[in-house]
Amino acid sequence: MTAKTANVGIVIVSHSPLVARGIADMVRQMVGDCVPLAWSGGNVHGELGTDAGGILRAIEAAWSDAGVAVFVDLGGAETNSEMAIEMLGLPRSALVSICNAPLVEGAVIAAAEASGGASLAKVVATAEELSP
Repeated sequence: MTAKTANVGIVIVSHSPLVARGIADMVRQMVGDCVPLAWSGGNVHGELGTDAGGILRAIEAAWSDAGVAVFVDLGGAETNSEMAIEMLGLPRSALVSICNAPLVEGAVIAAAEASGGASLAKVVATAEELSP
């Protein structure tokens, strides 16, 4: 799979499809199309929850050879994101990081950092600076 851009991709994962889509929309409006962006929200029935398969599809949609930063809202989203990353398999799974950062603020600041061509490590570190 080839990169869409040289910039790090961003994935938003929330238990709510409306929240995930809304944050992704906000990020897109802030940085435009220069950052690969995707979201996954809700379970397979469209209800509150998360789905590892949906998260995997979002990671693939936001794929960049520069890496992908994943932002999650609650514990189950993190667990299913970890499963999705494992399903991605090596070597690509090594290029995906789950960020320990506030969902909205973290995703926005990470996307802004990624839009400037920052590395995955720098994108993650910048977002995680927002954590208490």
